[in-house]
Amino acid sequence: MAEEIAVLMAAGLGSRMRPLTDRIAKPLVKVHGKRMIDTVIQGLITRGVKKIFVVTGYKSEQFEVLEKEYSDPEKGIVLTVLKNTEYETVNNISSVKAACDAGAIGDADTFICEADLYIPDPAVFMAKLDHSCYFGRMVAGRSDDWVFEQDENGRITRVGKVGTDVYNMVGISRFKASDAEILKNAIYEAYEKGGYEELFWDDVVNDNLDKLDLTVHPIADGAITEIDSIEELAAVDPDWSKEK
Repeated sequence: MAEEIAVLMAAGLGSRMRPLTDRIAKPLVKVHGKRMIDTVIQGLITRGVKKIFVVTGYKSEQFEVLEKEYSDPEKGIVLTVLKNTEYETVNNISSVKAACDAGAIGDADTFICEADLYIPDPAVFMAKLDHSCYFGRMVAGRSDDWVFEQDENGRITRVGKVGTDVYNMVGISRFKASDAEILKNAIYEAYEKGGYEELFWDDVVNDNLDKLDLTVHPIADGAITEIDSIEELAAVDPDWSKEK
């Protein structure tokens, strides 16, 4: 298997989980006794990913412990915490830009993952992935979330909000090195043009689908859960309030 690296997006404010996130960054909230970000990192390490970048912003100092906890020179594992200095004024395109600036995107097959996911079984990362892809969960009927439209060959033709009977975004993608380089260049081009402040990085992907070879990697219900509110947290882990 070619070298793979991973970029974890952990800069957000977690506003919808206040007041819990007034004191702790959302990816560090525990679910069933384990921080959400740990379920992502451990899944990546299980796959064999040895170079992991965590892009932080809000409460960035709380993530610094991860470097000591996960970096293991004997196994060749290096976890690096990066800081996105624009996270308060620019949408999450700024986190991918920070990763590009650090040389984390463009030279290897690259996972880009949200850090606020709960992944109970790391086996979700073990699939053979031949194409650049987004992981997706099929949702019957209308969805107002981020979705993927595909052509008859399975290639993604739109990444955006709202769709019917389509795969929904679940927070994990993987770009082959050639597509990662295209993405990096597109991110820089978006910054050069201006007006990027409100862009999601997935908007940049959508604008460059003619250059990228992207498919959907299907996952089962419950394999990956994005938790956006205290109510959703309690639904997954009724004892969440006991975790510190």
